[in-house]
Amino acid sequence: MSVSTESVNTESMPNSPIFLCAISNIASGSCNEDCSFCTQSVRYGADIERYKEKPIHTIVEEAKRADENQAIGFCLVTAGKGITPNTLRFVCDAAEAVKKEVPDLNIIACNGLATKEDLKTLQNHGVGSYNHNLEASEAYYKQICTTHSWSERYQTCENVKEVGLNLCSGGIFGMGESEEDRISLVASIKKLQPVSIAMNFFHPNSALPLKKSLSSDASLAWIRRMRREMPSQRIMIAGGREITFKDRQREIFEAGANAIVIGDYLTTAGNAAHRDIEMLKSLGLEIAQTCDG
Repeated sequence: MSVSTESVNTESMPNSPIFLCAISNIASGSCNEDCSFCTQSVRYGADIERYKEKPIHTIVEEAKRADENQAIGFCLVTAGKGITPNTLRFVCDAAEAVKKEVPDLNIIACNGLATKEDLKTLQNHGVGSYNHNLEASEAYYKQICTTHSWSERYQTCENVKEVGLNLCSGGIFGMGESEEDRISLVASIKKLQPVSIAMNFFHPNSALPLKKSLSSDASLAWIRRMRREMPSQRIMIAGGREITFKDRQREIFEAGANAIVIGDYLTTAGNAAHRDIEMLKSLGLEIAQTCDG
């Protein structure tokens, strides 16, 4: 997908470097929860690749490729409600293997609900950040998931902060929620004060019951609002970037984003990394070399 740079107000671009992050879906499509926004739930039968554990050597190769593409964050994602003993073992093994081969990468774990004990164990095995999104407002969440609660998600985010890991948290915009729901979600994220905010934009799938409900213009407006509400945080545009903004992807930086996910997502394809890097260069934007910018 080509990304045009026409009609971009480069004067309003971020002054700080742009952070790049890559994702590895290390355990795919085996979740028993009923989150109606997620193709990894077995309840909807989405046509995706499903496997229990990705080979460690494959994860390491993906980490090396992410590093070559100038990513400074590498996220190890598993499907499921939360961390089980097997999940904990596997993620720790993967994190240690990656850190051994690519020591400068910041390892981010994204493994669902987590206790403080689980999080401390991950931290002791090389994980520096934990990603756990609120996904939606507390009120709307009840309409899109019944098998676990929003409050459990919020508690996990608090646990992350308590053990001293960097928290990455955000949500999905455009799942049919109301304007009030989005305002509530932003307020909850602001209360948590995560280091990094993940803004995802719903990517519809024929197997899922939800339909996409936000235009490109509306989505850009929410990035601007998030930036106004949280001027110091890292705002990362993640899932749904390509299908939501299409040839207007450059405008996310003008709106206030200063981080993106490069490469593929969990079950959907993203831009080729070199195209995103070319886009950033054409806009005169520097790529961050460390987590501190």
